[in-house]
Amino acid sequence: MLIAVLLFCVGLLCLVKGGDWFVDGAVGIARRFHLPDLLIGATVVSVGTTLPEVMISASSALGGHGEIAYGNAIGSIICNAALVAAITIAVRPGKADAAALRLPVSFFFIAAVFYAAVAYTTGTFSRWVGVVLLALFAAYMAAQVASARRAPAAPAAGEAPPEAAPSGSLAVELVRLALSAALIAVGANLMVDNGVVIAAGLGVPESVIALTVVALGTSLPELVTAITSLVKGHGALSLGNVIGANLFNLVLVNGVSVALAPFGLPAGSTIAGHNASLVLDLPVAFVVMVLLVAPPLCKGRLYRWQGVALLAIYAAYCAVQFSL
Repeated sequence: MLIAVLLFCVGLLCLVKGGDWFVDGAVGIARRFHLPDLLIGATVVSVGTTLPEVMISASSALGGHGEIAYGNAIGSIICNAALVAAITIAVRPGKADAAALRLPVSFFFIAAVFYAAVAYTTGTFSRWVGVVLLALFAAYMAAQVASARRAPAAPAAGEAPPEAAPSGSLAVELVRLALSAALIAVGANLMVDNGVVIAAGLGVPESVIALTVVALGTSLPELVTAITSLVKGHGALSLGNVIGANLFNLVLVNGVSVALAPFGLPAGSTIAGHNASLVLDLPVAFVVMVLLVAPPLCKGRLYRWQGVALLAIYAAYCAVQFSL
C-alpha cells in the first residue's frame, strides 16, 4: 500500500510538471508563428492545461476502469468550481466581465444538459455520445477563434508590448513538447494504476477515489493559478479559466474517453436505493456551476458569500462521498 501511495504521488508530480512544461512549449511554438495572445489562450493553453484529465480518463477507460474516467471528469468540475474558484472568491471578491463569460458558460450548460439527459435516460455513455461531445468541443474552439479574430486585443496604455518570438531552436521546443506529453502519459498511468490499488486496499469504490483524490490532483494547475492570481490582487481573473477548464472536462475529457472506450455510470454506490451519480454527483456539478456563474452574469461581480457557500458544499460533498 505504501509503495502504491508513493507511486501515486510520483504520478501526480509527473502530471503537474508535464502539463506545465507542455503549456510553456506550446506557447513558445505558437509565439514563433506570431499567433495573438487571445488565440493562444483560447486554444493551445486551454487544451494543454486539460491534458492531465484527458490522459487520466483515456487511460482509465481503455484499461476498463470507466468509474475513474467518469469520476475524474465530473469530480474536476466540482473541485474547480467549489474549491479552486471558491477560494479566490471567498478571500477577494470583485468585478467580473459578464460578456467574456457568456460563450463558455453557454457551451458548458448545453453540453451539461446533453450529458445529464444521456445519464438519466440510459445510464450508458455510448461512442456516439463521445462524438457529440467532441463536436461541441470543436464548435466551441471555432467560436473562440472567430471571436478572437473579430476583436483583436490591443495593448492598453502602459501595457508591455507582445513578447517577441523565442530565439531558441524550433527542434528543441518540439522535443520538449514531446517529452512533456510523454511525462503526462507516464503520470496518468501511475495515478490510474495505483489509484485502483489504493481504492481496493481501503475498500473505497474507484469512483469515489476519482471524484475526490484524482480530481483534486489533476486540478492542481488551476489551483496554483488561482492562488497566484489572488496573491497578485487579481482573484477574479481565475473565474474564466475555471469555467473554460470545466467545459473542457465535460466535452474534451469525457468526449475522448467515451469515444475510445464507452462505459456506464459507476454502480458501486447508492443513495436511498438510487445510483449515487444521479442523486449526488451530477446535481452537485450543476448546483456549483449555477452558483458560480449566476451572480457575475446577472450582476457583473463576485460575492464573498458565493465562495463561502461553494466551499461548504465541497466539504459536505467530500464527507458524503467517503461515508457511502
